[in-house]
Amino acid sequence: MENENRGDNRPPQRKHFNFSNCTKNTIKSLNEVEYFLNNLKNFKRYIHLYKFFKK
Repeated sequence: MENENRGDNRPPQRKHFNFSNCTKNTIKSLNEVEYFLNNLKNFKRYIHLYKFFKK
């Protein structure tokens, strides 16, 4: 009678794929990457100017 644990080990339910939510998250991620790369370009420019004026 030790093996009467029926129903305790149920597999987790699968989540439904939400296409609109996925596209919103993808667009948001792409915008964040674009913002970061634009700031990185400006940061490189400031570093270059700093090194130029430091000499």
